Amino acid sequence: MASKKFIQALDLLESEKGIKKEIVLDALKEALEKSYKKNYGGPESIIRVEINEVNGKIRLYEIKHVVDDVNDEDYELSLEEAQMINPKYQIGDDVVTEVDPEVFGRLAAIQTKQLLKQKIREAEKETLYNEYIDKKDDIINGTVDRVEERFAIINIGRTGALLPLNQQIPGEKIYEGQRIKVYVSDVERNTKGTHIGVSRTEPGLVKRLFEMEVPEIYDGTVEIKSVSREAGDRSKIAVYTAHENIDPIGACVGPKGSRVRNVVNELNGEMIDIIEWSEDPVVYISHALSPSDVVYVDVDEEKHSALVIVPDNQLSLAIGKKGQNARLAVRLTGWKIDIKSVSEAASEGIVYGEDAEFEKSFESAMNMEEDMPVQEETFDEISEEVQENVTVDNENGIIEEEEVSYDDQESEDQEQSDDYEESDEYDDYDDYDYDPKYDEDIDYDEFDKYYDEK
Repeated sequence: MASKKFIQALDLLESEKGIKKEIVLDALKEALEKSYKKNYGGPESIIRVEINEVNGKIRLYEIKHVVDDVNDEDYELSLEEAQMINPKYQIGDDVVTEVDPEVFGRLAAIQTKQLLKQKIREAEKETLYNEYIDKKDDIINGTVDRVEERFAIINIGRTGALLPLNQQIPGEKIYEGQRIKVYVSDVERNTKGTHIGVSRTEPGLVKRLFEMEVPEIYDGTVEIKSVSREAGDRSKIAVYTAHENIDPIGACVGPKGSRVRNVVNELNGEMIDIIEWSEDPVVYISHALSPSDVVYVDVDEEKHSALVIVPDNQLSLAIGKKGQNARLAVRLTGWKIDIKSVSEAASEGIVYGEDAEFEKSFESAMNMEEDMPVQEETFDEISEEVQENVTVDNENGIIEEEEVSYDDQESEDQEQSDDYEESDEYDDYDDYDYDPKYDEDIDYDEFDKYYDEK
């Protein structure tokens, strides 16, 4: 009868604690073996324990090896002693002797019980850890068991989880008996047991709540690329889909805003901005700063930073209350963002838009010209210049260089000047009918109009 109750107790333990029956039976075998060695055998004794899983009957066997010369009585037996048990035993055989479990005295029974409890506790810790390590970074439902000044204890099923005050949503009131969703942020195993840490402020909580509310996110049609959050105030999530016919933002909002409203209610009224993710950092950063309008975004890939120009009346909206909107945009995109208004950019001489593109292209062209190698004169080009000042005497085959006299050149220039002075070509200049309009600066854009007036 006692054996049957023992098996029933194992079944109950498995259902309540999640500890498998085989684990407890192995622990019991180990406890019986250690207790018998300590009280009746020796440290070198060989003990085998068998437990029937149907009726719970326990059988204990001691095994000794047959030898000529016995050195250790704990696990060795002489041939004479072995043949007294059975004449068929020979040197090298193992003699298996069944021990009645009733020989266990009160002290041995207490020791066995303590060892069994210890093994069960260790198995419970291991089972608990294996169960909740798979739930890390996920949401679980719980019930508030106790609320203290610095923490709350959440009953999450087989154990309790600690929800510290700094992991609670600011302004949220938690009371005993409340049903609550928590995010499993940490699962740790130590000598005292398995510690499970939960949170209500992690950005992952927002992501998991949307997965629960939006079927398109759960099945992977819409993907949440990034989440940034300041718990209790505001969150931003960036969503993306590869399907052209699906609006990722509309899917998250839901019919008449029902889906996002459920998430907001779970987060105690926290505001949520849903933006569309883009591979282009210019577009992505512009979306991240919503609801503010953006005039221009200039990104620096090397520094992983961006300069954002917004209208003057949108600057405070882009930065947000106490810089909240800008901080969330930085965490969401992973880019360092510097926000300036149009007037600030003008006062600092910042060029943007089409002018900035022209400046970049012009600077790039100038850099290319500076990088071009300087062309040096080749030997053939120098030879051609020398040949221009050389005459060839074909008869004598002598090559002579022409001598150029700079005095003769000046004399020739003077003669040409005298010829111009003696010429009558410009003598009629005084008789020319002078028109003062020719002294005016002519606008060549009005060229045709000017001569029509004449």
